[in-house]
Parts: sequence; C-alpha cells; structure tokens
Amino acid sequence: MAEHYASVIVSAPASQVYALFTHFNDFPKFMRFVKEVTYHDDRRSHWVVQVLGRNYEWNAVNEDWIPDQQVGWRSIAGLKNTGKVKFRALGSSRTMVDVYISYSPPSGVLGVLGENLGVNSYFETMLQQELNNFARMVEEAPPGALDPMSSHYLFHDNSAVYTQTVTKRQQEAMEHDPMMSAEALAERETKIQSEREQKRKAEQERESELQRKSEIERKATEELHQQLAQEAERRRQEEEQIRQALLARSQKRTVPDPAYNTLGGRGAAMDRTSLGERDALRPRYPDYHQDPMTSRYPREKKTVKLDLDEKYESPWFLSIRGASPTTPPEPPPASP
Repeated sequence: MAEHYASVIVSAPASQVYALFTHFNDFPKFMRFVKEVTYHDDRRSHWVVQVLGRNYEWNAVNEDWIPDQQVGWRSIAGLKNTGKVKFRALGSSRTMVDVYISYSPPSGVLGVLGENLGVNSYFETMLQQELNNFARMVEEAPPGALDPMSSHYLFHDNSAVYTQTVTKRQQEAMEHDPMMSAEALAERETKIQSEREQKRKAEQERESELQRKSEIERKATEELHQQLAQEAERRRQEEEQIRQALLARSQKRTVPDPAYNTLGGRGAAMDRTSLGERDALRPRYPDYHQDPMTSRYPREKKTVKLDLDEKYESPWFLSIRGASPTTPPEPPPASP
C-alpha cells in the first residue's frame, strides 16, 4: 500500500479544530478535489475524490475516534484505503494537524506503476493543498465557531461547490440541507457582510490608534532631540567661556613680587640679602667664620683668651652682611 503524510498548523484551539474537521459533508464547500461526502448513518459515509481528472469512490466507516485528539476511518467498499488524523495542541490557540493516509493503487500492476511514475508526489501535493484549505476555513471562522457554515472561506473560487464540479448525490444532499436553502444562504451572506464591515472598522480603528501612537512617539523623539541639542549648546558655551577665561589669564602680565616671586627664594632680591632672607645675618652657629665644612662640628671645650682690642672680620662674614671686605689691620709692632 502507498502511504502519504501531510501536516498543517491551525491558529485555533484543538477542540474547535477537531469539531470543524468532523463535518465531512462540508468538505466540498471549501476543498477542491473532494467532490462528495454523503452520510449513510452516523458512522458510515460515501466519498468521491478526483485525482488527475479521474474520480475514485469508496465507502468508509469511522474507527479509532478519540474526542479532541484523533479521527480514523477505513474503506469497506471501493478504493481500499485507511487513514488517521491527529490533533495536537501547541498551546491555547494553536493546533498541529497530522494526516496519515494509506491506500492500494487501483488497477493492480498498472496502478503501482503509475504511483511510481509521479502519482505519489501529485497526491501528496493535493493532500497538502486540501489541508491548507481546511486551516484557512478554520481561521476565517468566528472565534469558538463549531460549524463550517459560519466560516467566510466557504464557497471560495476554487472550491468544488463554487466550480459546480460536485456529484449529483452531493448536490441533492445540499438541497435537502436547511442551511443550504436560499433564505439561509442569504442570511449567511448578510451576516458575513456585517462581520466584514465590523472587521474593517476595527482594522481602521486599530490603524488610527497605531498612527496616533506613532505621532506621539515622533513628537516625543523630536522634543528629546531638541533638549539634547540645547544641552549640548549650553555645554559648548560654558566650555568656550572657560577657554576664553584661561586664555585671558594666560595673556595677563603680572609684576613679580620682590619678596616671593624672584629667583633664589623668598626675599632673595631684597637689599643686603644676597643669600636669602634678612634674618640670615643671625649666626646660626657660633663658629660661622670658620671653614664651612668644619664649622658645624662640636667645639672643643677649651678656654681661649681673646684680645678684645684686636678686631678682625672674615671676608665670608662680610659677604653675608653685604659689606665689602677690608684689609685686615696690621699687627702691632713688637716691643723692644
């Protein structure tokens, strides 16, 4: 037997998708290749599907049904086939639909040969298209709807009913369906037009709200850019003022203070202070007139008798005071 698989994700809860899929008799209203699904009773149905321009029929019986999770069938007459459709919830509003179909190619060896020569891929493409039509039918139905007749996608341009390619038995079944009467179809069309108008108004209101929010965001962005530009200009002006102040300060000429701003230290330029401040005249060491490298050594404790009449000043001491050195006095002549 040939096996085929197709899947689709539907934007609706699993319970709703399951309920809408079980309306087999409505398949020709939104599917292209399903030409008839009529009921014998609550478990048996008759199917007609067109493949490559040829109609294939079979009677099927329902089996392996699990509410909101799985439906299954097997043929009991006509084209031999079996299948299962599984519904897996991907959240509160999304459902994965997996379809598995196995069938025996018709006409024995010639059917198998045709399956290998391209019917296989064609059937899978056809199956995927029909599954996509089902997903769109569900998504265009009102939220929570459990009857395909409420969907706006019914009777679209490629559906079997719209193209009038359904079988005579399918046409008769629809004529006996109260929901397919002229009054019911007119009421349905009026309701669909009203819902479309409401949807259009809601869409316009949503667009207007988005435009209003976009305009508010644009104005806020412009105000922010203006504030940033003003802040940048204020900082630039402050930096320019600081730069001008520093430049003016650097160009200003100041008169050096004679006591603090002269080379040589504090008071170096003052009168009679060639080596520093005026208090340098105070002898820090008693033996300042000696050699400067030894004058700071501790003095020997000895008694020296000085001749007070003899006065001699060293040139080094005189240079500290700023006085010019004089010729030392001649020693007195020796007494005879």
